Amino acid sequence: MFNVNRFRNKVFQYVSAFTACLSILSSEMHFGWPSTALPILTDNDTHIFQISHNEASWLAVAIFPGIVVGAVVAKCFAKSCGPRKLILSTALPMLVSWLLIGFSGDKISYFVGRFLGGIGSGISFSTVPMYIGEISEPQIRGFLSSLCPVFVVFGMLFINVLCRLFSISISALIASSIPLINFVTFFWMPESPIWLLSKEESKKAKENLIVLRGQDNGLKEFERLSALNLQSTEEKTEFLQFFKAKENKKALLIALGLRSVQQLCGSTALTFYCQTIFRENDKILSPGSATIIFFCLQAVFSVFSSFIVDIFGRRPLFLVSLSCTTLTLLVLALYTFIKSYTSIDLENISILAPVTLLINVIFLSLGVRNIPLLVMSEIFNPKFKPLALSIATIYYAFLAIIITQFFRITKDAIDLSFPLFCFTGFSLVSLVLYYFFVPETNNKTLEDIQKTLQT
Repeated sequence: MFNVNRFRNKVFQYVSAFTACLSILSSEMHFGWPSTALPILTDNDTHIFQISHNEASWLAVAIFPGIVVGAVVAKCFAKSCGPRKLILSTALPMLVSWLLIGFSGDKISYFVGRFLGGIGSGISFSTVPMYIGEISEPQIRGFLSSLCPVFVVFGMLFINVLCRLFSISISALIASSIPLINFVTFFWMPESPIWLLSKEESKKAKENLIVLRGQDNGLKEFERLSALNLQSTEEKTEFLQFFKAKENKKALLIALGLRSVQQLCGSTALTFYCQTIFRENDKILSPGSATIIFFCLQAVFSVFSSFIVDIFGRRPLFLVSLSCTTLTLLVLALYTFIKSYTSIDLENISILAPVTLLINVIFLSLGVRNIPLLVMSEIFNPKFKPLALSIATIYYAFLAIIITQFFRITKDAIDLSFPLFCFTGFSLVSLVLYYFFVPETNNKTLEDIQKTLQT
């Protein structure tokens, strides 16, 4: 029987998660920006200034040093400010970053804008998954946490559509509205009850839990969380206590491993350079149209994944996603190798490369792109989650720089097939490691997950 009060209280969880993810949307517009903007900036007479292909490659990754800074900021202020205030703080660097790109006419402003966008992204990725994981109940935690990667792909799609319809400057000015909307809407959302308990603000924590869960379930949840001893660890002993516990070390290895999988299967590199790849196979679709289809498929299947992740679980969905991603990478690598190094005529199947890349992004969006952030929001003890997520975000940023530059350098120096074969091998190894070492977290409480990690 439909329970109106229960539905109403779940709505608060949905709205809180949705408005928090607008921060992710804004940051991911920066991730999707290079795929359409860089070809424009490197073409002659198509923009107010031109950049070289080498400068374009560094402009693409200029966001990642900012992500490192943002992750450090999130770690330093997580305990004193709480996730809600940190999410609100992302609006300022995001707004300034887009305004710099929108109003400037020089390369330096673009690099500074990308760096500031990275700061906002670093704070977002270190904070939003934690916030959603802490406000949501286990039955819908998978869906709500999956909103993060859904907003990731919608952000990339949105900025690519804008850059197709408008100039780079106008697109950036339109994009600057998103952090403002994020601030205005999320301002009214409740703070994480777990953070409030860690600051010994029990009364406010109880009030927020009642708002998020309803009277009866909110009180039960408050009693359960109060018994977990969630008070903050002192800064000087935090690292020592974190690495002393087996479950923390295991959780961190899983988080870093999942972030590695995302990069080592080429997701960021292929996203940054997808239009360039489509240009090399442009007989069926124009590069611009193919790029929009690329991001539309990501959006559609990321949404689909968010609806089924609580039904099928994290492990089965991720294993299917990574298996098919590996297979499509192998097909794409073989096609490129045969085309470049043999005399075999592939003219009749030239559509294979762009179609395979589109199939690749479908399976990537079903699990590999979505599930790491979801699992990271679930596996860490709340006392150490700010530290753990900041470490994972910094690691992700450095790895993204290395893999993206590796892709560009090897593609230019050798051939596109070389990095694709490498991504195939990395994905295959990742598939085996995930199968043996990553546990299922679907529909489990914090206590259940911590017990699993202790074994």
